[in-house]
Amino acid sequence: MESLLTQYLPILIFLGIAIAFSLVFVGAAVLIARQNPDDEKLSAYECGFEAFDDARHQFDVRFYLVAILFIIFDLEVAFLFPWAVSLGDIGVYGFWSMMIFLGVLTVGFIYEWNKGALEWE
Repeated sequence: MESLLTQYLPILIFLGIAIAFSLVFVGAAVLIARQNPDDEKLSAYECGFEAFDDARHQFDVRFYLVAILFIIFDLEVAFLFPWAVSLGDIGVYGFWSMMIFLGVLTVGFIYEWNKGALEWE
């Protein structure tokens, strides 16, 4: 049992050092930084409007479109990194399957662009 606990000692030391550094840096920022809040800095910025308003306030659909676009292209990047790392192992089939995937995403992007989803008035 003792040898099992000694294996976790480096992790606990690392965790302790990380917590200590975090506390030192946050404390230094609070003590050293100039605290000069104004109304603009203290106002809540969520999606371009005041957060504490009528709950039945209708959202603009463009916020949802931007969120969906972010998710789509974030997922694309999440698939591109492992693909690029293993490209030598997966060969030509893996290359062309990723090109088809990127082509479908490009077609969707062009469609959204033509529909005006990226225009912000």
